[in-house]
Amino acid sequence: MVFSKTQRIILFSLFASALVLFFVFRPSPLPVDSGEVHKGALQVTLDAEGFTRVDERFVLAAPVSGMLMRIKLEEGGTVRKGDLVAALLPPELDSREYREASARAASAKALLNEALSRERSVRLDLEQVERRAKRYRNLYNEGAISKETFELAENEAGMRRKEVDAARSTSLSARYGFEAQQAVVDRQISGRPVQVFSPVDGKVLRIHEKSERVINAGMPLVDIGDPSAIEIVIDLLSSDAVRVKPGNPVIIEEWGGSDVLNATVKTIEPSAFNKISALGIEEKRVNIIAALNRYEPRLGDNFRVQAKIVLRREQSVLQVPVSSLFRGTREWKVFVIENGKAVEKTVEIGMRGAFQAQVLSGLKEGDKVVVHPTNELSNGMRVVIQK
Repeated sequence: MVFSKTQRIILFSLFASALVLFFVFRPSPLPVDSGEVHKGALQVTLDAEGFTRVDERFVLAAPVSGMLMRIKLEEGGTVRKGDLVAALLPPELDSREYREASARAASAKALLNEALSRERSVRLDLEQVERRAKRYRNLYNEGAISKETFELAENEAGMRRKEVDAARSTSLSARYGFEAQQAVVDRQISGRPVQVFSPVDGKVLRIHEKSERVINAGMPLVDIGDPSAIEIVIDLLSSDAVRVKPGNPVIIEEWGGSDVLNATVKTIEPSAFNKISALGIEEKRVNIIAALNRYEPRLGDNFRVQAKIVLRREQSVLQVPVSSLFRGTREWKVFVIENGKAVEKTVEIGMRGAFQAQVLSGLKEGDKVVVHPTNELSNGMRVVIQK
């Protein structure tokens, strides 16, 4: 069939119009971000916030109630074992309390005198019984008395010795009781301050109460410890804590310095505690204790740090960005960029870190994948990588 010139012009015009309309109304490629499948080191970590604390911390408390004399130590100062840390002056007795204490002291004195008299009496009895037992022993050896008579004398002497021991203990107890009661009413003793000494060498970490004031017994006064022995306390969800083992490496970041500190998990505390999260949810948390591998003098007690507990680490692993993975019906999937199109592929992943996941099958090194795929993206859709 031969077309005329006019017909050919019309057909060409229609084809050109259709082609223009196709390109005009054709969907533009979807801009996407991309990542690359590559091999490299991969580690699985648990990230959490922690704080530092002194390993061996001694909290010195007030042994008695009374007036705390001003503490002259300074926080950060060095103390030696046996150094005076604080002094407390016990309160003076009023007239009624003094009379009561005096009466109790007099009663204790009377009990002491009674116990001493009892002890002297049983000692005299023991001396007499022992002399008789000695005479009976000589008579028994000469055959003048029976064995039964001799044994009765020996048994009586043994019983008297036990009575002397009991009387001696009673006298000692009464003496201590009297001294305790007498110390309450003794003006010279009651006017002396009770001193608190440092149990170890170390530094003053905190002074709870520096000024002079009346305090109760048991109130904390000073914290002492060795700041060079620092440990890291990291609290995790109990479901995460069961994955941690002693000896796991810990990476310390965001502690204030430019370098990264290394630590090792020392202890997983056996008991969990309740903690309210930022969302108001009550959680079961467990403290993980890690020891620094080297001393960092810039770190002090109760400093905030960011910790990463390394659960597993591999040096050469084929990996893909975690942000490129999405769930299919049962398996993990990714969009691979091939010839300008997003091709959906099923992948099998292994260990999974915070930003990268191990690829066991489904991808090869060098593949480009779509990261953060949107709901608009579908299999076979044209895409363009955003710069």
